[in-house]
Amino acid sequence: MTDGYRPPVPRPDRDPALRASHADREAVAEVLREAAGDGRLDLEELEERLERAFAAKTYGELEPLVSDLPTGALPAPGPQADTPMVLKAGAGDVTQTGHWQVPRRITATSRMGDIRIDFSQAECRVPEVHLVVKAGMGDVTVVVPPGWTVRAHGVRAYVGSVRNKATDASAPGTPVLEITGSAALGDVKIRYPNRRELRRREQRP
Repeated sequence: MTDGYRPPVPRPDRDPALRASHADREAVAEVLREAAGDGRLDLEELEERLERAFAAKTYGELEPLVSDLPTGALPAPGPQADTPMVLKAGAGDVTQTGHWQVPRRITATSRMGDIRIDFSQAECRVPEVHLVVKAGMGDVTVVVPPGWTVRAHGVRAYVGSVRNKATDASAPGTPVLEITGSAALGDVKIRYPNRRELRRREQRP
C-alpha cells in the first residue's frame, strides 16, 4: 500500500471495533485472491494483504484490505453458511452430492440406511466445517476433494469402524473438515473421489 493510502470511513452498519470471525477473514481472502487473478494485485501485495487478513481481529482491520478493490466493502458469507445441515437416514439412503454450499455445521445420522456426503463439487466458503456423524446400523461415507484437511480422530468406534483414506498433504487455503461422533454398528468412511466418480463427472455436459 502507498504512503498516501487512508482507510475508508467504516460502514455505519458494521462497527469497526467488533471482532471478526474466521468466515469474515476467509471472505476477505477470497476477494483478494480474485483481485490478484484479475491483475489488480501483484503477488507481493496479495501475500501482504493475506497475511494481514488472517491476522486481523476486528472489522476495522479487514475493511481497508478490500476498500480499493471493485467490491469496495467487506463481503459477508451467505446465510447458508450459518444454517446447519441435518441429514437423517431411517430405512432409506440419503445422498448429498453435486453443487451445493457447505455450511459450518453438518449432522449426519444413519439408523438403518446409508448416508453419502460428497464435497468434491461443493462450494465451501468457510475455513472449517464441523461434521457430526452417528452411524447406527447404516454407513456414513464422506468424499472430499484432494487437498482438504480431514480430522476424524473425534469419532468413537464401537462395533463399527472408522476408515480415513483422505490423508494426503493439505493444500494451502483449503478447508478443514473436523469429524466427530460415533460408529455403533455402521462404518464411517472418508475418502477421495474414485475413478468411476471422476469419469462420470468428466462425461457430464
